Amino acid sequence: MTIEIFENSAEMGITAGKTAAEIIREAIEKNGSANVILATGTSQFGILNQLMAEPAIDWSKVTMFHLDEYIGLPISHPASFRKYLKERFIDKVTFKASYLINAETDPEGECARLGELIQKHPIDVALVGIGENGHLAFNDPPADFDTEQPYIIVNLDEPCRRQQWNEGWFESLEAVPTQAISMSVRQIMKSKHIICTVPDERKAQAVKNCLESEISNLFPASILREHESCNIYLDNEASKLLTSI
Repeated sequence: MTIEIFENSAEMGITAGKTAAEIIREAIEKNGSANVILATGTSQFGILNQLMAEPAIDWSKVTMFHLDEYIGLPISHPASFRKYLKERFIDKVTFKASYLINAETDPEGECARLGELIQKHPIDVALVGIGENGHLAFNDPPADFDTEQPYIIVNLDEPCRRQQWNEGWFESLEAVPTQAISMSVRQIMKSKHIICTVPDERKAQAVKNCLESEISNLFPASILREHESCNIYLDNEASKLLTSI
């Protein structure tokens, strides 16, 4: 694991996007294709914009998976992660394949469908963030560090749901769904490379807990410290409570 701190989130996103692009280009050159995981949320704006601007990526050789989606939320809803990815990325490039989570269908069946697909596509690089409650994807504390299922049904705790409301994705806390389909922690950790971007002061306590406390399912993203090729990019605000870095 390596940690870099940037003056602002714009610089962070540019560097993260360039790093991801280089990994994708190398995977295509070596294997003829690349498999990636894209995340959503405000932490991903910069990295996705930079990734699309990067030259010499043949997106027709790239297969994409995404991390999580609210159960029962229609794709037309402003908070839909499928909508987010389609509008900001998928509709602007031509992927070999893009596998989105359809949480409007049977959740258990969807977990099985995606689990079978992702096991056929070893992930070259996963783009992730850290939630205000320390979650990784929608694996809220106490996260399941043991399940081998690639996708699981999870309950969303109030801090997680409150973050989504405060970020403006929903009109009220009550409107935020209480369950989601999420990629599991073990599946994320199987990625060859992980790029984690974390902006904003409101994430500072979670960053401190995940990077300076013991590795624990109470701080789900702390598990990233065990990955041999994980780049964690923080802006100044997100890193302000760190004392050992």
